[in-house]
Amino acid sequence: MPRRSILTDRQRAALFDLPTDEASMLRHYTLADDDLELIHARRRSHNRFGFALQLCALRYPGRLLAPGEVIPLAVTRFLAAQLGIRPDELAGYAAREETRHEHLAALRAIYGYKMFTGRGARDLKAWLEGAAETARSNEDLARRFVEQCRAAQTILPGITVIERLCADALVAAERRVDARVAGQLDDDMRTRLDALLTEDAGGSVTRFVWLRQFEIGRNSADMNRLLDRLEFLQALALDRGILANVQPHRVARLRLSRESGTSRAICGISRVTAVSPSLRFVLWNGAAPLLTPWSRPMTGSSARPGARRNRDVTPGWTMPNWR
Repeated sequence: MPRRSILTDRQRAALFDLPTDEASMLRHYTLADDDLELIHARRRSHNRFGFALQLCALRYPGRLLAPGEVIPLAVTRFLAAQLGIRPDELAGYAAREETRHEHLAALRAIYGYKMFTGRGARDLKAWLEGAAETARSNEDLARRFVEQCRAAQTILPGITVIERLCADALVAAERRVDARVAGQLDDDMRTRLDALLTEDAGGSVTRFVWLRQFEIGRNSADMNRLLDRLEFLQALALDRGILANVQPHRVARLRLSRESGTSRAICGISRVTAVSPSLRFVLWNGAAPLLTPWSRPMTGSSARPGARRNRDVTPGWTMPNWR
């Protein structure tokens, strides 16, 4: 299955990287007396260090340490100071892969952490489906899902799994919203919207495609062509009240994003689904692109410079590969 990426590198790092600022380490990595008692029950200093490190990673960001992962020096120094050992003693941890697995099993048994499987995973997926309708962005949904996993003490699945689950939930939520809106149409309006996909507007294009063809005008003839489209939209007389149960941020976002489907792509599918592209264009785009076609998002060379920056690599100790 191809990877479905919905997050940027910066967004993934914010969700999955170990914290290195002092405030976050004080909040998440300060060990309680009970923690220290369990840690000091390990026989060797490097095993105590590794056990504490795994515990901290489970608490925040809530995931397993990866083989070969570079542990930031700020984290090792912070933990070493609490354990009373040198930061470089972590280098001897988990020379045996079994040691890491034994420690993980002990941490799960003592603190109640669960893997992302079984009923717990099903419950989190069900929560995700509902949250997708109110999510304001891909990042918002992924962040809320991660927070939900932490609250349930469920160990985070891989970032690619999280992105795929969120992408699927967002697509399903969009289809549910489309179906609810289309379900409020009477038969006459359905017929009129269906006709947009087949009616010839001249020039071998359908009325649906014709409505989507607009450019910034340079003379009165161009303006008249835009007004023709506006008058056609107004004549449809769609009741905007059918969007009353759709979240405002979703309406605003879809008003700015053009529906990319074509009449060819939506032929031969169910009636409700076929209505959706026309309905979404008329209701959610409405007259806005006709009156303000210059407000489209910047892309390519016109986009904001400096948007892509290389992340600094934090020096630290590398976890063994255990392979």
